[in-house]
Amino acid sequence: MKNILVFRFFILFVFCLSSICVNAQDLDDLDSLLVDRDIENYSFRIFTNYKANKFTIKNEDSKAKFVPNNRHGLGFGFANKKIILDLALNLKNAKKEETRRFDIQGTTILWDRHYVSAHLQTYKGFKAKNNFNEATVFRKDIRSINVGLNYLFTFDDIEFSYSLLKAGFSEKRHKDVFITGGIGGFTVFDYFSAKPSILTETTSPYFNEQGNVKRYHGTAIGVLAGIISYVKLPENITATLNVMPGIGIMNKNITLQDGSYKPSNLMLFKFDFLIGIGYNFEQYYAVLTYDNGFYTTDFDNDNKYRLNLTNAKLAIGYKFQRRKKR
Repeated sequence: MKNILVFRFFILFVFCLSSICVNAQDLDDLDSLLVDRDIENYSFRIFTNYKANKFTIKNEDSKAKFVPNNRHGLGFGFANKKIILDLALNLKNAKKEETRRFDIQGTTILWDRHYVSAHLQTYKGFKAKNNFNEATVFRKDIRSINVGLNYLFTFDDIEFSYSLLKAGFSEKRHKDVFITGGIGGFTVFDYFSAKPSILTETTSPYFNEQGNVKRYHGTAIGVLAGIISYVKLPENITATLNVMPGIGIMNKNITLQDGSYKPSNLMLFKFDFLIGIGYNFEQYYAVLTYDNGFYTTDFDNDNKYRLNLTNAKLAIGYKFQRRKKR
């Protein structure tokens, strides 16, 4: 438990430090980057979101799936042309057991050609489902940690801003259609654990001994390619679509109830995509984004592992205006 907390704060510190290194080369740059003194560039917004970290262990015939509860949130925030600050309250159902979570995800474009996305997720408490008609149960003992970073260098300058799209602004200087490709890399740290193991007495007979995992952690590095696009549609609608497949190698360690092993198959395959659509009407706007990351790797012994990360948000905003002088 202490090691996990230390790891969580260390990663958070790295996220913050990275942000400072990128954006605060000097105080003047920081001021120009983050401070917007034009009230007409500000808006108030309310939003609802959906976040989930789901993973699966499967063999040729059976599948055990682990899904968090309380995946929806509701919140409010402020935005301008330079920064978005959203505060969300995770919605909990009193009739369902709670998944405890810490979840940060973000995407940005740096220096016109550098697309960067990152996430940090820690979850505790999962609903254990299966495809072989055993009862669905909630497992408080299952814990998951996932940290990831994607980087893509694009062949052309990216001629739009994700911040403006998400904040409800459009830029007239952009082309009606923009499409570019790129190449880059990614890294992932993934972990889950359970007490005494990920399977129960009723579900373990559907898997072999090596599928009854007590603890798993893996670190991956790989390459990816991608397509980034932006489209201006009629009626003040804008849309974006990003698709990024990747392939890498992963060093995996698996602990069983009796012993441990390292899978010999190092391959990891991933596929990420992001869809966004925005609508502007005078002082009001609505923005819907959906971001999904998926990867698969092999645990050997006919056992395969799948991870699915989802982040969706619908925001409705009101843009401020100066009072007109009489």
